[in-house]
Amino acid sequence: MNDIRRTILWVIFAFSLVMLWDQWQVHNGRKATFFPSASTSAAPASAAAPASAVPPAAAASPGAVPGAPSTDAAAVPAAEPAAALPRERIEVSTDVLKLVFDTEGGSVVRSEFLEHAAQRGSDQPFVMLDTSASRFYQAQSGLIGGPFPNHKTPMRFVGERQLADGADELVLRFESAEQGGVRLNKIYTLKRGRYLIEVRHEVVNASGQAVSPQVYVQLVRDGQQAAGETPFYTTFTGPAFYSDAKKFQKVAFTDIDKGKADFVASASDGWVAMVQHYFVSAWLPPAGSTHENFARKLDSNLYAAGMIAPVGAVEPGATHVTTTPLFIGPQDEKVLERVAPGLELVKDYGWLTILAKPLYWLLDKIYGVLGNWG
Repeated sequence: MNDIRRTILWVIFAFSLVMLWDQWQVHNGRKATFFPSASTSAAPASAAAPASAVPPAAAASPGAVPGAPSTDAAAVPAAEPAAALPRERIEVSTDVLKLVFDTEGGSVVRSEFLEHAAQRGSDQPFVMLDTSASRFYQAQSGLIGGPFPNHKTPMRFVGERQLADGADELVLRFESAEQGGVRLNKIYTLKRGRYLIEVRHEVVNASGQAVSPQVYVQLVRDGQQAAGETPFYTTFTGPAFYSDAKKFQKVAFTDIDKGKADFVASASDGWVAMVQHYFVSAWLPPAGSTHENFARKLDSNLYAAGMIAPVGAVEPGATHVTTTPLFIGPQDEKVLERVAPGLELVKDYGWLTILAKPLYWLLDKIYGVLGNWG
């Protein structure tokens, strides 16, 4: 009997090693040795929004007073008509990231990881955020609480498009026209060698009376599984929230469909993320910043997860600045630990967690000594 148990344990251990090796191969841009996926290409076009689609902004809640601040997470209004500005796609690059911004709202609509190949032998970088016929995944932000600029407002771009040789940062600026007496400027600061982007929202009150808008940030994507999954190894794809009170909370797209999404509704710490295999995007408000979290369905296959934070009263002629960093990058545990508390929890080992977590720790220690994963 002991021999049979020992044999079974060895079989389980051997199979676990096989699965871990396969996932390690994929993690390093190679094809899986034992259980290769059928395709590592983008998801079929039939399940995603069309290339020109923009997620519809939800109407304010019934009975809301026009222009009054709202804590309703669904109250992200459509932009009022603004001065005509040419719509552009702004492509910028650092040494590790290539991003594409849309001057409609100053949103991030595409991201490429220059140090991570789409697949083994390919010179094409891995794409996460995307706006195409086969994928919709964007990082958006704006103002609510009145007819203020939001993620559908035309903006003017100012800044460089390439990290200069010897420079450590690249600053991009998007400026809206006045709406509801308010102008919104978005300033993105990208840094050499980093996936963490500083995002500042400058709320300029150009009216003759005090205004009290709220800033919202959100990650909007389709509900398709990330490319590269296999029938033998499935990881979580979807929104995740973190707070000191509730810790790490994953929210399945199916739970949002059913109205059963469970996550902390209000917090003064934590973050909101959109998780997929090996990569993650996350909005990271500063500690002590009170905000409301939300996760909602926008369309038949389109979901938003984000947070809303009050700005407070902005007096006439005054400018209020809020900073909410945005992380767009790989699930490197050491990097994630430095970026924000609990962010390393987005690294999902699937059903192999109980084996993979300690083995990854051991491999990392061996690599630290030998400098070789083999």
